[in-house]
Amino acid sequence: MYKILEAKILAGNIYEMVVEAPRVANRCLPGQFIIVKLDEEAERIPLTICDYDREKGTITIVFQPIGASTYKIAAMKAGDAFMDFVGPLGTPSELCTEPLEEVKKKKILFVAGGVGTAPVYPQVKWLHEHGIDADVIIGSKTKDLVILEEDMKKVAGNVYVTTDDGSYGRSGMVTKVIEDLINEEGKTYDLCISIGPMIMMKFCCLTTKKLNLPTIVSMNPIMVDGTGMCGACRLIVGDEVKFACVDGPEFDGHKVDFDAAMKRQTLYKTEEGRALLAYQEGDTHHGGCGHCGGDK
Repeated sequence: MYKILEAKILAGNIYEMVVEAPRVANRCLPGQFIIVKLDEEAERIPLTICDYDREKGTITIVFQPIGASTYKIAAMKAGDAFMDFVGPLGTPSELCTEPLEEVKKKKILFVAGGVGTAPVYPQVKWLHEHGIDADVIIGSKTKDLVILEEDMKKVAGNVYVTTDDGSYGRSGMVTKVIEDLINEEGKTYDLCISIGPMIMMKFCCLTTKKLNLPTIVSMNPIMVDGTGMCGACRLIVGDEVKFACVDGPEFDGHKVDFDAAMKRQTLYKTEEGRALLAYQEGDTHHGGCGHCGGDK
Protein backbone atom coordinates (compact mmCIF):
# COMPACT_ATOMS: atom_id res chain seq x y z
CA MET A 1 0.00 0.00 0.00
CA TYR A 2 1.16 3.53 -0.79
CA LYS A 3 0.19 6.01 1.89
CA ILE A 4 -1.04 9.51 1.11
CA LEU A 5 0.91 11.89 3.35
CA GLU A 6 -0.70 15.13 2.19
CA ALA A 7 -3.86 15.93 0.23
CA LYS A 8 -5.20 19.36 -0.67
CA ILE A 9 -7.04 21.40 -3.28
CA LEU A 10 -4.65 23.62 -5.26
CA ALA A 11 -7.30 25.64 -7.07
CA GLY A 12 -10.84 25.11 -8.29
CA ASN A 13 -11.17 21.42 -9.09
CA ILE A 14 -7.42 20.71 -9.12
CA TYR A 15 -5.98 18.44 -6.44
CA GLU A 16 -2.46 17.79 -5.13
CA MET A 17 -1.29 14.72 -3.22
CA VAL A 18 2.04 13.71 -1.73
CA VAL A 19 2.39 9.92 -1.75
CA GLU A 20 4.91 7.72 0.00
CA ALA A 21 6.55 5.72 -2.81
CA PRO A 22 10.32 5.49 -2.15
CA ARG A 23 11.21 3.14 -5.01
CA VAL A 24 9.51 5.40 -7.56
CA ALA A 25 11.03 8.53 -6.03
CA ASN A 26 14.49 6.98 -6.20
CA ARG A 27 14.30 6.30 -9.94
CA CYS A 28 12.04 8.91 -11.56
CA LEU A 29 13.08 11.88 -13.69
CA PRO A 30 11.13 14.90 -14.96
CA GLY A 31 8.82 14.03 -17.84
CA GLN A 32 7.87 10.59 -16.56
CA PHE A 33 4.56 9.44 -15.11
CA ILE A 34 3.05 6.88 -12.74
CA ILE A 35 -0.08 4.73 -12.70
CA VAL A 36 -2.28 4.64 -9.61
CA LYS A 37 -4.96 2.16 -8.67
CA LEU A 38 -7.22 2.74 -5.69
CA ASP A 39 -8.18 -0.89 -5.07
CA GLU A 40 -8.66 -4.22 -6.87
CA GLU A 41 -11.84 -3.06 -8.63
CA ALA A 42 -10.56 0.40 -9.57
CA GLU A 43 -9.48 1.72 -12.94
CA ARG A 44 -5.77 2.25 -13.60
CA ILE A 45 -5.08 5.98 -13.91
CA PRO A 46 -1.88 7.42 -15.50
CA LEU A 47 -0.75 10.69 -13.87
CA THR A 48 2.33 12.79 -14.55
CA ILE A 49 4.83 13.36 -11.76
CA CYS A 50 4.71 16.93 -10.46
CA ASP A 51 7.57 16.62 -7.97
CA TYR A 52 9.64 14.06 -6.11
CA ASP A 53 11.84 13.93 -3.01
CA ARG A 54 14.39 11.15 -3.07
CA GLU A 55 15.38 11.63 0.59
CA LYS A 56 11.82 11.50 1.88
CA GLY A 57 10.78 8.87 -0.65
CA THR A 58 7.74 10.82 -1.85
CA ILE A 59 6.03 11.60 -5.15
CA THR A 60 3.75 14.59 -5.70
CA ILE A 61 0.86 14.21 -8.13
CA VAL A 62 -1.54 16.88 -9.38
CA PHE A 63 -4.77 16.00 -11.17
CA GLN A 64 -8.20 17.26 -12.17
CA PRO A 65 -11.07 14.76 -11.71
CA ILE A 66 -13.01 14.02 -14.89
CA GLY A 67 -14.53 10.58 -14.27
CA ALA A 68 -15.72 8.31 -11.48
CA SER A 69 -12.26 6.89 -10.73
CA THR A 70 -10.51 10.24 -10.45
CA TYR A 71 -13.36 11.64 -8.33
CA LYS A 72 -12.91 8.70 -5.96
CA ILE A 73 -9.21 9.52 -5.77
CA ALA A 74 -10.01 13.18 -5.12
CA ALA A 75 -12.08 12.11 -2.11
CA MET A 76 -9.08 10.40 -0.49
CA LYS A 77 -7.42 12.07 2.48
CA ALA A 78 -4.05 12.03 4.20
CA GLY A 79 -3.68 8.63 5.83
CA ASP A 80 -5.52 6.78 3.05
CA ALA A 81 -3.51 4.64 0.65
CA PHE A 82 -3.38 3.47 -2.96
CA MET A 83 -3.22 -0.26 -3.61
CA ASP A 84 -0.90 0.26 -6.60
CA PHE A 85 1.48 3.09 -7.44
CA VAL A 86 3.53 2.00 -10.44
CA GLY A 87 6.42 3.84 -12.05
CA PRO A 88 8.38 5.60 -13.24
CA LEU A 89 6.93 5.06 -16.72
CA GLY A 90 7.54 6.77 -20.04
CA THR A 91 10.78 8.36 -21.19
CA PRO A 92 12.34 11.25 -19.25
CA SER A 93 12.55 14.75 -20.66
CA GLU A 94 15.31 15.04 -23.24
CA LEU A 95 16.76 17.84 -21.10
CA CYS A 96 17.70 15.19 -18.52
CA THR A 97 19.33 12.87 -21.03
CA GLU A 98 21.29 15.30 -23.22
CA PRO A 99 24.85 16.28 -22.22
CA LEU A 100 24.47 18.93 -19.51
CA GLU A 101 26.91 21.31 -21.17
CA GLU A 102 24.78 21.31 -24.31
CA VAL A 103 21.61 22.00 -22.32
CA LYS A 104 23.32 24.92 -20.57
CA LYS A 105 23.84 26.61 -23.94
CA LYS A 106 20.09 26.71 -24.64
CA LYS A 107 17.63 29.46 -23.82
CA ILE A 108 14.45 27.58 -22.98
CA LEU A 109 10.82 28.72 -22.82
CA PHE A 110 8.18 26.58 -21.14
CA VAL A 111 4.50 27.08 -21.93
CA ALA A 112 2.19 25.57 -19.31
CA GLY A 113 -1.57 25.41 -19.72
CA GLY A 114 -3.87 24.66 -16.79
CA VAL A 115 -3.01 21.35 -15.11
CA GLY A 116 -0.10 21.11 -17.56
CA THR A 117 1.73 23.42 -15.17
CA ALA A 118 2.28 20.39 -12.92
CA PRO A 119 4.52 18.38 -15.31
CA VAL A 120 6.32 21.58 -16.34
CA TYR A 121 7.40 22.29 -12.76
CA PRO A 122 9.79 19.31 -12.25
CA GLN A 123 11.58 20.09 -15.51
CA VAL A 124 12.10 23.73 -14.57
CA LYS A 125 13.17 22.70 -11.07
CA TRP A 126 15.67 20.16 -12.48
CA LEU A 127 17.18 22.83 -14.73
CA HIS A 128 17.45 25.27 -11.81
CA GLU A 129 19.23 22.64 -9.72
CA HIS A 130 21.78 22.36 -12.52
CA GLY A 131 22.35 26.09 -12.80
CA ILE A 132 19.97 26.78 -15.68
CA ASP A 133 17.09 29.28 -15.40
CA ALA A 134 14.30 28.97 -17.96
CA ASP A 135 11.39 31.30 -18.68
CA VAL A 136 7.86 30.02 -18.04
CA ILE A 137 4.46 31.09 -19.33
CA ILE A 138 1.56 29.88 -17.18
CA GLY A 139 -1.80 30.08 -18.91
CA SER A 140 -5.17 29.69 -17.23
CA LYS A 141 -8.81 30.48 -17.94
CA THR A 142 -9.16 32.62 -14.81
CA LYS A 143 -7.13 33.76 -11.80
CA ASP A 144 -8.78 31.16 -9.57
CA LEU A 145 -7.37 28.31 -11.68
CA VAL A 146 -3.72 29.40 -11.69
CA ILE A 147 -1.58 26.78 -9.93
CA LEU A 148 2.01 26.50 -8.69
CA GLU A 149 2.85 30.12 -9.49
CA GLU A 150 4.89 30.74 -6.33
CA ASP A 151 6.67 27.38 -6.59
CA MET A 152 7.55 28.14 -10.19
CA LYS A 153 8.93 31.59 -9.34
CA LYS A 154 11.46 29.96 -6.98
CA VAL A 155 13.03 27.93 -9.78
CA ALA A 156 12.40 29.84 -13.03
CA GLY A 157 14.21 32.79 -14.54
CA ASN A 158 11.00 34.65 -15.35
CA VAL A 159 7.37 33.63 -14.89
CA TYR A 160 4.65 35.20 -17.05
CA VAL A 161 1.07 34.48 -16.02
CA THR A 162 -1.74 35.07 -18.47
CA THR A 163 -5.48 34.48 -18.11
CA ASP A 164 -8.05 34.13 -20.87
CA ASP A 165 -10.39 36.61 -19.20
CA GLY A 166 -7.68 39.04 -18.08
CA SER A 167 -8.53 38.56 -14.41
CA TYR A 168 -4.87 38.11 -13.48
CA GLY A 169 -1.47 38.76 -15.01
CA ARG A 170 -1.49 39.38 -18.73
CA SER A 171 -4.65 39.09 -20.75
CA GLY A 172 -5.12 36.54 -23.51
CA MET A 173 -3.88 33.19 -24.73
CA VAL A 174 -0.39 31.82 -24.19
CA THR A 175 0.27 32.20 -27.92
CA LYS A 176 -0.02 35.97 -27.61
CA VAL A 177 2.52 35.98 -24.79
CA ILE A 178 4.95 33.93 -26.88
CA GLU A 179 4.66 36.43 -29.72
CA ASP A 180 4.95 39.42 -27.38
CA LEU A 181 8.07 38.08 -25.67
CA ILE A 182 9.84 37.43 -28.95
CA ASN A 183 8.51 40.16 -31.25
CA GLU A 184 7.87 43.00 -28.79
CA GLU A 185 10.26 42.38 -25.89
CA GLY A 186 13.22 41.06 -27.87
CA LYS A 187 13.49 37.69 -26.14
CA THR A 188 15.32 34.90 -27.96
CA TYR A 189 14.86 31.17 -27.33
CA ASP A 190 16.41 27.99 -28.69
CA LEU A 191 13.70 25.62 -27.49
CA CYS A 192 10.08 25.74 -26.38
CA ILE A 193 8.44 23.01 -24.28
CA SER A 194 4.65 23.16 -24.24
CA ILE A 195 2.47 21.07 -21.91
CA GLY A 196 -1.27 21.49 -21.47
CA PRO A 197 -4.58 20.80 -23.22
CA MET A 198 -4.30 19.39 -26.74
CA ILE A 199 -5.83 22.46 -28.37
CA MET A 200 -3.41 24.75 -26.54
CA MET A 201 -0.40 22.70 -27.62
CA LYS A 202 -1.64 22.68 -31.21
CA PHE A 203 -1.87 26.47 -31.44
CA CYS A 204 1.32 26.90 -29.50
CA CYS A 205 3.08 24.80 -32.14
CA LEU A 206 1.48 26.75 -34.98
CA THR A 207 2.82 29.93 -33.38
CA THR A 208 6.34 28.65 -32.70
CA LYS A 209 6.59 27.17 -36.18
CA LYS A 210 6.05 30.64 -37.63
CA LEU A 211 8.77 31.89 -35.27
CA ASN A 212 11.17 29.06 -36.23
CA LEU A 213 11.30 27.97 -32.60
CA PRO A 214 11.72 24.18 -32.10
CA THR A 215 9.00 22.90 -29.80
CA ILE A 216 8.52 19.79 -27.68
CA VAL A 217 5.03 18.80 -26.52
CA SER A 218 3.85 16.25 -23.96
CA MET A 219 1.04 14.01 -25.20
CA ASN A 220 0.08 12.72 -21.75
CA PRO A 221 -3.52 14.08 -22.15
CA ILE A 222 -4.37 11.22 -24.52
CA MET A 223 -3.01 8.37 -22.38
CA VAL A 224 -5.46 5.82 -20.96
CA ASP A 225 -3.72 2.58 -20.00
CA GLY A 226 -0.17 3.94 -19.78
CA THR A 227 1.63 0.70 -20.69
CA GLY A 228 1.24 0.49 -24.48
CA MET A 229 -1.43 -2.21 -24.26
CA CYS A 230 -4.66 -0.40 -25.10
CA GLY A 231 -3.56 1.70 -28.07
CA ALA A 232 -5.67 4.70 -27.07
CA CYS A 233 -2.71 7.08 -27.27
CA ARG A 234 -1.80 6.22 -30.87
CA LEU A 235 -0.66 9.27 -32.80
CA ILE A 236 1.13 10.26 -35.97
CA VAL A 237 4.50 12.00 -35.59
CA GLY A 238 5.89 12.94 -38.98
CA ASP A 239 5.28 9.80 -41.03
CA GLU A 240 5.53 7.39 -38.09
CA VAL A 241 2.97 5.79 -35.79
CA LYS A 242 3.85 6.38 -32.13
CA PHE A 243 2.24 5.65 -28.76
CA ALA A 244 2.46 8.42 -26.18
CA CYS A 245 2.86 6.19 -23.14
CA VAL A 246 5.81 4.08 -24.35
CA ASP A 247 7.43 6.24 -27.03
CA GLY A 248 6.84 9.52 -25.20
CA PRO A 249 5.09 11.28 -23.68
CA GLU A 250 7.26 14.02 -25.27
CA PHE A 251 7.51 14.52 -29.04
CA ASP A 252 8.52 17.09 -31.63
CA GLY A 253 5.43 19.29 -31.62
CA HIS A 254 5.95 20.47 -35.19
CA LYS A 255 5.63 16.87 -36.39
CA VAL A 256 2.60 15.82 -34.32
CA ASP A 257 -0.70 15.55 -36.20
CA PHE A 258 -2.88 17.20 -33.54
CA ASP A 259 -6.06 17.13 -35.61
CA ALA A 260 -5.83 13.37 -36.09
CA ALA A 261 -4.99 12.83 -32.41
CA MET A 262 -7.93 14.90 -31.19
CA LYS A 263 -10.35 13.26 -33.63
CA ARG A 264 -9.11 9.82 -32.60
CA GLN A 265 -9.45 10.71 -28.93
CA THR A 266 -13.13 11.48 -29.49
CA LEU A 267 -13.82 8.36 -31.55
CA TYR A 268 -12.09 6.05 -29.08
CA LYS A 269 -14.73 6.80 -26.44
CA THR A 270 -17.46 4.86 -28.23
CA GLU A 271 -17.69 1.21 -29.30
CA GLU A 272 -18.62 2.16 -32.86
CA GLY A 273 -15.76 4.66 -32.95
CA ARG A 274 -13.24 2.03 -31.84
CA ALA A 275 -14.50 -0.34 -34.53
CA LEU A 276 -14.09 2.39 -37.14
CA LEU A 277 -10.53 3.09 -35.98
CA ALA A 278 -9.68 -0.61 -36.20
CA TYR A 279 -10.95 -0.62 -39.80
CA GLN A 280 -9.22 2.61 -40.83
CA GLU A 281 -5.87 1.88 -39.20
CA GLY A 282 -5.54 -1.69 -40.41
CA ASP A 283 -2.25 -3.36 -39.49
CA THR A 284 -1.07 -0.29 -37.59
CA HIS A 285 -4.02 -0.47 -35.21
CA HIS A 286 -2.92 -1.39 -31.71
CA GLY A 287 -5.63 -3.50 -30.12
CA GLY A 288 -5.08 -4.38 -26.51
CA CYS A 289 -8.12 -2.59 -25.19
CA GLY A 290 -10.38 -5.62 -25.53
CA HIS A 291 -13.16 -3.54 -27.10
CA CYS A 292 -12.38 -2.90 -30.74
CA GLY A 293 -11.37 -6.40 -31.79
CA GLY A 294 -7.89 -5.32 -32.86
CA ASP A 295 -6.33 -7.82 -30.49
CA LYS A 296 -7.98 -10.85 -32.11
